[in-house]
This record gives sequence, structure tokens and C-alpha cells, in this order.
Amino acid sequence: MGVLDVGSFSARLVVVPVAGSPREPVLNHQTRLRLDRELDDRGRLTDRGVAAVTTAVAAGMSTAYRHGVHGVYPLATSSIRDAANSADVVRHVAGETGVELRFLSGPAEAGLAYLAARRWYGANAGPLLVLDIGGGTVELAAGCGERATFARSLPLGARSMTRDWLPSERVSTKQVKALRTHALDVVTTTLGAAGVDDPRVVGCSKVLQQLARLAGARPGKCRELRLDDLRAWIPRLAALPPSKRAELPGISRSRAHQALAGAIVAEALLTVAGGKVAICPWSTRDGLLLTLQDKAKAAAADRAA
Repeated sequence: MGVLDVGSFSARLVVVPVAGSPREPVLNHQTRLRLDRELDDRGRLTDRGVAAVTTAVAAGMSTAYRHGVHGVYPLATSSIRDAANSADVVRHVAGETGVELRFLSGPAEAGLAYLAARRWYGANAGPLLVLDIGGGTVELAAGCGERATFARSLPLGARSMTRDWLPSERVSTKQVKALRTHALDVVTTTLGAAGVDDPRVVGCSKVLQQLARLAGARPGKCRELRLDDLRAWIPRLAALPPSKRAELPGISRSRAHQALAGAIVAEALLTVAGGKVAICPWSTRDGLLLTLQDKAKAAAADRAA
């Protein structure tokens, strides 16, 4: 079974056996995308963007079929889900490839990120608060057991905040301050309802991974991002155009333009959540794979009964 995860920067196919682990996929295929460049002024995905998605879906699914894999969940994330013409995109892709992209709500994605973090850290890890900064939205989830008891989606994604608050390559101190205030207000109001005491705070996103690397974490090691380290980088990111940010440790060229907005949103989250976050290598896609595995195992047990 597998997931084809279609996001802003790639369409990635990951396949695992029913009894296997997302840590050890048997098939991994990626097609690069730049959907962040393909939204017009009306919030619609351009014809070029739709064509790129179609090509990427066709490539991912044909790879799966060549390897005899047919149970693939075609997940489209917020870059397509929140586009003004998302229904048209789904129809076009289905017409060209026979694959109907599927959406999950923001809270559902948050719940899957929580499940991934819970399985990664284990049942004995205690209460968890999971943070996932995406391009369009931020997902938050918390709980004490296997499933989240709190799940929210906020319109604070790094791509969206860049477009709405920091649209030019050169940003002013006033713009940075305004976004900081906005993000902190939204996060404070939302996390006040999480309802878990003294949780382990876990980050499940590429944005947080790259910021941890920027702030000094070693690549490939157990990473942690601390508020003081992150806060020191915000004025430095603000002073640099995206081309120069891409030269910094951990910041990829494709995400450099939204690194500042991502850092500001992360600052708000860490300010409210306690000042540090552990970086988990699993995220929503892995949570979905784990859920599909659980369902397949349950179905097999029912047949055997």
C-alpha cells in the first residue's frame, strides 16, 4: 500500500508493506513541483500548474503500477485543496490520468501528524503537542493517548503568510512586526484550548526541520529547535533576499522565499508552547500510511476470524 502525496514542492510516492514501517519504504518516487509559483491573483492554480500536477500524478501512479502496487491513496494537500479552482484541478487530473485526487480537512491532517508522532515516540512518551507548519496552513494536535483529543488548522502557512504579509523580496521592520503580532494572537487564542498539561512539543514539518538546521542542529541527528536560537535568526532572515537565504544552512532554494514567514510563525508557536520543539521525521503522510496499515490489518483479522 502507498500514498502519493501531492504538495507545493513535490509529488512523492511512498509504498510500505502492510506489516512494514514508514521508516523502510519498499518504493519511493518523487517528482518536483513548484506550485507556489503557479497561483494567480485570484488564488487559482494556473494552466501550467494544473499540467504539472497532472504529469506528476501520472508519473507517480505509473511507477506504482510498474511495481505491482495498486492500493495507492492520492492525497492532495492545501496547495491544491485551497486553490479557488480545486474542483477543476481534480476533474482535469482524473480525466487525464484516471486518478481522483483526494483531500483531507486541516483537522484530519493534524490528527494524522499526531498519530505519526505518537507512533514515533511511543505510548510512554506522555502528552504530546504536535506542530506542523505547512505552506497554506498550520496544523496543531494534542492528546495523551493514541489519538489526538485536540486538532485544529490555522491559516498561518509559510506560503500564505509570505503572500499576504511579506510579498516583496525586501521586507521592512514594520511588516515583520505586524506578522509577528498577528501570528502570536492567532496561536495564543487557539493553543489555549489544547487541554493537555506539560506536553512534549513535537514538530512534524519540513519548515521546522529546516529552521532547526539553520539554528545549529546537525543534519541527520535528533534535532531540537529552541526559541532563543530561532528568534536570533529572524532579523537576519529579514535582511536577506531569498537568493541569499538559500545559501544559509538548512534552507533549500525552493523554500527560501518563505523561510522568514515560516520562522515568524514558528516563533509564535514556540512562544506559546514552551520555548522548544523536538523535530520528528514523520508527518501527515506517515500518519496516513500507518492508518492504511491499521485498516488492512483489521480487515485481515476479520477475514481470519
